[in-house]
Amino acid sequence: MLIHNVHIENSAELSDVRVEKGRFSRIDAGIVPYEGEEIVDGREGLLIPPFVDSHVHLDATLTAGQPEWNETGTLFDGIRIWSTRKKSLSIDDVTERAEATILKMVGHGIQYIRTHVDVTDSDLTALRALLALQNNMRDVVDIQIVAFPQEGILSFPNGKKLMEKAIDMGADVVGGIPHYEFNREYGSESLHFLVDLAQRNDRLIDVHCDEIDDPDSRNLEVLATLAYETGMMDRVTASHTTAMGSYNDAYTYKLFRLLKMSQINFVSNPLVNMHLGGRFDTYPKRRGLTRVKELDKAGINVSFGEDDIQDPWNPLGDGNMLDVIHMGVYASQLMGYSQIQDSYRFATYNGAKTLHLGDDYGIAVGNTANCIIIDASDFFHALNEHSSVLYNIREGRIISHTKKAKTELFR
Repeated sequence: MLIHNVHIENSAELSDVRVEKGRFSRIDAGIVPYEGEEIVDGREGLLIPPFVDSHVHLDATLTAGQPEWNETGTLFDGIRIWSTRKKSLSIDDVTERAEATILKMVGHGIQYIRTHVDVTDSDLTALRALLALQNNMRDVVDIQIVAFPQEGILSFPNGKKLMEKAIDMGADVVGGIPHYEFNREYGSESLHFLVDLAQRNDRLIDVHCDEIDDPDSRNLEVLATLAYETGMMDRVTASHTTAMGSYNDAYTYKLFRLLKMSQINFVSNPLVNMHLGGRFDTYPKRRGLTRVKELDKAGINVSFGEDDIQDPWNPLGDGNMLDVIHMGVYASQLMGYSQIQDSYRFATYNGAKTLHLGDDYGIAVGNTANCIIIDASDFFHALNEHSSVLYNIREGRIISHTKKAKTELFR
């Protein structure tokens, strides 16, 4: 395959990219095609690595309004509604909804997904469905599965045993939700438990951590300390951390020292965090977002996720990371020209680091030929115009193609 006439990662120059045996073999201008070689016309579009959605809930996707709509827009009502909906889960139900969402995500240029799957269910129905789907869809997407205790580990009957069973069944990542446990002691104890579980089973960690507008919610410092002292370091991810948006600056200054020492990753979910956050405020009203700009400036890895797609926590969502990045740069005030140009990294390289995809991710000779072509010359225009992903290419094979849109005006 010869990918012709593209701007690679915002380069002003046009290049060609040759793919052989599923890997990038040459990157240069004016590459002469082989006889009979498949040619993909990039039409002066933007070539970047495929999108990474580093935080989503595929088990709950497409359930908005079932059995009721979340009219308050709070995290806690979302959990309550989902607790009722999950009683009617079946393998087919989860599979059909998740597969439909994944295929839409692939059409939007996503090839890597980390999905949190609720394991506060004695039958672990959703986990069974997602494990099967993980295997069945390897040709178009890599899926990491987080064993996520939506209703707590210590605060849910047999929570610890369900977590252990989920890991035994094959979940890739150990999750947690310390701020939702009954009390602060349970929150801390749950973190010690899940870190030990991950160490014993050689798993990554991704915790819903301090997803609350409470400046006294301080589970992040416990998680970062455990990451540092156990040597788990960047194998640990803290998702949401919205309470950080309410911390005072003196405490945050002290906290950042620990965060840098621990090397943990962060995932912010701008769409849903902006929607759920500040719900109990009158005015002034908090944004409900973690300190993305400050974390990024400090050299701490931050990636973006869509989080919820038409479920009890978010009635909207289309599986498109451009929506996420667009909200992210606005809400985090990353609106300088160079910041916007580079913002694709929150859903590509930064996400790849969070998921531990390794050095094979990215546009470089020798790497696996995974990439997307966006209908824009650079990411500034791609984000501003919400441009389509023209091609999603995986291991040198086209897995989705969107025809270039054309609008006719009459006046």
